Amino acid sequence: MADADPKAGCPVHGGEMKIRSLLGRQNKDWWPDALPVDMLHQHGVSPDPMGEDFDYAEAFKKLDYAALKADLTTLMTDSKSWWPADYGHYGPFMIRMAWHAAGTYRVTDGRGGAGSGQQRFEPLNSWPDNGNLDKARRLLWPIKQKYGQSISWADLFILAGNVAIESMGGPVFGFGGGRRDVYQSEGDTFWGAEEIWVDQGAQTRITEEQVELEGPLAAIQMGLIYVNPEGPGGDPDPLKSARDMKATFLRMAMNSEETVALTAGGHAFGKAHGAKPGETFGKAPAGEAIHQQGFGWLTDADEIGKGHITTSGIEGSWSNNPTQWGGDYFRLLFKYDYELVESPAGAKQWQPINPDREDMAPDARDPNKRVPTMMTTADMALKMDPEFRAISERFRDDQAALDDAFARAWFKLTHRDMGPKSLYLGPEVPEETLIWQDPVPAGAAPSDADVLAFKSAVLSSGLTVSQLVKTAWASASTYRKSDKRGGANGARIALAPQKDWDVNEPAELATVLAKLNELRGSMSLADAIVLAGSAAVEKAAKDGGFDVTVPFTGGRGDATQDWTDVESFHWMEPQADGFRNYLKTRQPVKTEELLLDKASLLGLSGPEMTVLVGGLRVLGANHKGIPKGVFTHRKGALTNDFFVNLFDIDTFWDLADTASDEEFIGYTRGERTEKWRATRTDLIFGSNSQLRATAEVYAERGHEEKFVRDFVKAWVKVMNADRFDLA
Repeated sequence: MADADPKAGCPVHGGEMKIRSLLGRQNKDWWPDALPVDMLHQHGVSPDPMGEDFDYAEAFKKLDYAALKADLTTLMTDSKSWWPADYGHYGPFMIRMAWHAAGTYRVTDGRGGAGSGQQRFEPLNSWPDNGNLDKARRLLWPIKQKYGQSISWADLFILAGNVAIESMGGPVFGFGGGRRDVYQSEGDTFWGAEEIWVDQGAQTRITEEQVELEGPLAAIQMGLIYVNPEGPGGDPDPLKSARDMKATFLRMAMNSEETVALTAGGHAFGKAHGAKPGETFGKAPAGEAIHQQGFGWLTDADEIGKGHITTSGIEGSWSNNPTQWGGDYFRLLFKYDYELVESPAGAKQWQPINPDREDMAPDARDPNKRVPTMMTTADMALKMDPEFRAISERFRDDQAALDDAFARAWFKLTHRDMGPKSLYLGPEVPEETLIWQDPVPAGAAPSDADVLAFKSAVLSSGLTVSQLVKTAWASASTYRKSDKRGGANGARIALAPQKDWDVNEPAELATVLAKLNELRGSMSLADAIVLAGSAAVEKAAKDGGFDVTVPFTGGRGDATQDWTDVESFHWMEPQADGFRNYLKTRQPVKTEELLLDKASLLGLSGPEMTVLVGGLRVLGANHKGIPKGVFTHRKGALTNDFFVNLFDIDTFWDLADTASDEEFIGYTRGERTEKWRATRTDLIFGSNSQLRATAEVYAERGHEEKFVRDFVKAWVKVMNADRFDLA
């Protein structure tokens, strides 16, 4: 696998940091004339027509699963005149749809993936790499309409891909349902800062000068799922393409063997489309006329059904048996020498030199006609790159190994963002547990007596409120709603790599965990960490003048090192955590935006984020105890002092260092006496009008108890974020 550093910091171009927006280009930038439906969903109004009470898991259990699969199997060969099936089989089309629904997943921040059916919405609906998949989804509509709420679009996309593979004799590892649809674009995903799409000449994100993908990004160019099939930026260089493939698949938690298996397995089926120049078809769905009813990339009406389809611009199939699983892909790749040619659409592709007739492919519309097969530059990378070649030759010579590798990699691709295995639904959930599912053994909830005894012991152990709160926060705040990874369950903060993350202060963490292990008895370490932090919050609240009980629900288990996917967890190391006033290195976005990103991944609202920051500051939860933002003389007591002192009109703020805008000093007006130190994530609560309006509520006299109780509620939400058994 490529030696890309999973913990690499921000990109620097020419030695100068380029600050960008957290979200980059948004739908309104690409399609300014689009109907602003989002205005209907302001102020907490949900766009979900099913309502919050809808239980998709219960609806799925009522599904006639066998009948649904039978209908999908029938669909595969039920070619429609308005969009005819290549070779009379929609299987390859459905595989591409499912692959592209899942392939946006990235391990960096857990965003993307098939988990919510985002392919239905912009920008993915209109990405160049998703060309004509609008037709695949429309072919599925009669089946979705028939089975209704018992099958989500998100589940249907992936199941259709599985059935397609099975219908063509391919291997399938299993299927788990449980993906609940959303009903609007997920606007908190950064897809890139570029102002042009791949088909408009966008350059690859990796160059000799820029050796890492920026931030969380996984695709090589704007509008792609993975890499440009013609080569980096259209350059047909197989070795550079291999470089890009390793980088992008690594960002999607795939190793080189999985990368080769998926590429070869996916390209065993179907064809690419480049029969006519791209300018002969219309706009993407988001830019088309209203009477096209959501269809895009349209050609002349007289040409529909005659094979004049252009999508990628590359033309032809990879195999001489494009609707049958087997070893032909690797056989042809290694049997022939290939020459660089251009497709009818002008795309660069590779064609075998003097192929035998039996190694030529049937025409997509006329089975009596034979046409040459082809390979993309990305396919040639599997032959030219030494690492890829060794894997490819092994798969060529061992069909069973390819069968198993592809089935497992496909299952991982299509299920990676679903969270723990306990959330999978249906009769085809595999019995085998896989390490990338982050398994955690079942835990047992401690008794009430054990809870009380432990709380008493930990508060008299010599560990401080700050230490206990920081440890609980460090454990639980790894959770991210995007792919349901992380969280307190499993106590992976005690395991590599989390125990060694700089943000977790490894030396102090080891001290705290050693004491908790000494005191916990039969209680799981995961429960002990959360309970100790909650006990500290109760003590801090009492020291601030309020008796509160922090709700605690035990039952967490402890993960093991052997069943922890260290490589993929490395990607989850925070480069910034505004809740702990931590910034590892300067990032290419404003530091306060990184706080919002962290809060979003935790599933927090604006008020929840605000009250947690204010509370954690006064509790002394800052990284390494730095004083920045600790606007109190009662550190360790849970008070609203952070907000009261931030809004003190007798304080004015100035840069601590004119060479940096990350640290500030608060002075007494008129005297210029230093009172406080702060970071951007502190001062944003006074600078941003919306955050200030929320923070002012917690600074108001009479709201001291409200602050404490709101903090406790938000704290418990984070501690239980990964307790799907409590939902």
